[in-house]
Amino acid sequence: MAAVGLLALSGCSSPAAPPSQPNPAAGAAPTPAPGGPYPFGTVQAKAPATVDGKVGVVRRITTDKPYVFITMDDGAVKDPSALEEIQHSGGHPVLFLNQRYVKGHEAYFKSILDSTGAVLGDHTVNHPNLKGKPLAFQQKEICEDADDFKTGLGVRPTLFRPPFGNYDENTLKAAALCGMRVAVLWSAAVNDGQVQFQVGDKLRPGDIVLMHFRKTFKEDYEAFLARARKDGLTPVPLADFLG
Repeated sequence: MAAVGLLALSGCSSPAAPPSQPNPAAGAAPTPAPGGPYPFGTVQAKAPATVDGKVGVVRRITTDKPYVFITMDDGAVKDPSALEEIQHSGGHPVLFLNQRYVKGHEAYFKSILDSTGAVLGDHTVNHPNLKGKPLAFQQKEICEDADDFKTGLGVRPTLFRPPFGNYDENTLKAAALCGMRVAVLWSAAVNDGQVQFQVGDKLRPGDIVLMHFRKTFKEDYEAFLARARKDGLTPVPLADFLG
C-alpha cells in the first residue's frame, strides 16, 4: 500500500450525487472502473492522522504506481462542456468549491458530482487568505462552506484546500473542528492551457494537479490529460489515497 507524502507549502498560483454519490473518502462502496488500474472506491492509502487537533497537510502522494491526480478549484465559471469532458476522460477529480460560486448554481455542480465520480472538497465560503486570521474567522469560512454543501448538494466534504495554498496553525485546527480530515495542496498546476511543474519538466507519479473552473476549463483539462498521457500516467481518484 502506498504511503501519503507530507510536505510543507511552497510557492503557488492563485486564481475543487444523490446521498449515494461515489465518494471513497466517505466510505461509499467501490464503483466499477472498466479498464482501470484497480477498483475505484477502494482505499489505496491513508491520509495523515489528525494530531493535536490539527489536520495533516498533503501536497503529493508517495507512490510507485504511474498515477496522477486532478483537482478543480473555486467554481467561478460554469463551463457547459465540463460534465462531458470529465465523463469521457474518467479523470475523477476533486472539486474544491467555494459557496460564493456554488450558491444558485447547485444543479450544475450536482450534475458533475452525480455523473462523473468526482468528489466534493471544501475551499471556504468566500476564498479569503486564511493565514493570520483568528481561529473563529477561519472556522466560520470552512464550516459554513461544508454545511451549505450538505444542504445544497447532498454531500458534506471532508477534504479541504486552503485558498491560495496559504495556511497557519489556526487553519489546520479550524479544518479539524469542521470535520475535515486533511488539507490538500498541489505539486503542479494548469493555467492557460499549459501544465506548470514545481519540480522538473514533467508530471511525476503522485503529483496532485491544480486547475480552476475558468474560461479556459476545456483547454486546461485537455492539456492535463495530454500531459498525463505523454508522461505515462493514469488519472485516478485522489480520495482513494486519502482514505
